[in-house]
Amino acid sequence: MEAGNVFTLVQKKKRVKARGKINSVVSFLYPVAFGALLIILWQTEILHKIIGTDTFTLPLPSRIFAIIGENFPKVITNVQATVIVALCGLLLGSLFGYFVAIIATVFPKWGAGGLNIVSAFNAVPIVALAPVITNWTKDVSSDANTRSMFAKALVVMVVCTASMSVNAFRGLTEMTPFSEDLMKTYAAGRFETFVKLRLPNSIPYVFTALRVSVPASVISALVSEYFAEYIIGVGRQIRENIVLAQYATAWAYITVACFIGIVMYAILMVVEGVLLKNRR
Repeated sequence: MEAGNVFTLVQKKKRVKARGKINSVVSFLYPVAFGALLIILWQTEILHKIIGTDTFTLPLPSRIFAIIGENFPKVITNVQATVIVALCGLLLGSLFGYFVAIIATVFPKWGAGGLNIVSAFNAVPIVALAPVITNWTKDVSSDANTRSMFAKALVVMVVCTASMSVNAFRGLTEMTPFSEDLMKTYAAGRFETFVKLRLPNSIPYVFTALRVSVPASVISALVSEYFAEYIIGVGRQIRENIVLAQYATAWAYITVACFIGIVMYAILMVVEGVLLKNRR
């Protein structure tokens, strides 16, 4: 290749890289600018006039953050309970979903039924699932807190299983062209092909599943707390304060719930960026 062509190719790669960085910054700034505009409209009560409500039903952001600050120790206690439920359910659901995907890959005849079953369970609404599981687990422990935590984690596990099993199955079965033939030329057995080809190929699909499962784990943890026996957790505090018409406090916990989801998703993005850096 001539020196001029090499120089042109390098320049093109630099322009593509610079354009990618600009697009990343723009995609980050647009939501931040929209959020800042929304908070300004909210704080100045222009938003209330637009949607026709009052500051009792939709308290001002300054009031919401003041409540969080005044009740910080109690908020942290409830946040810990919700995060533990979300993480435990996410971990169990992801592991079980990946196990189902492996079974479906190794035994396609039987595994396809397993994928259909977990997908069917995922279609059941959480508000229907949570009371049933709470009733099933009432004899698990004599401690009400332990029973509630187990039941809530089980609800989150059911919700997170389907996305992991379906995406992991795709990662374990959708190989790059001729990769399996190449392994056969090396005289690799089924186990060696599975460990050295299918498992690494499934890792990006695992993170695709987690992008769905992480927000779903927070939402399902919050909803399952509505029906839990033991009164603790961000979701339960939202419900209790709405029932008592303490909308400002309820909005404070809603804000905290949003913060939990954003932080967990941001951590996932950072981990994915680090682990899959060489795959991009």
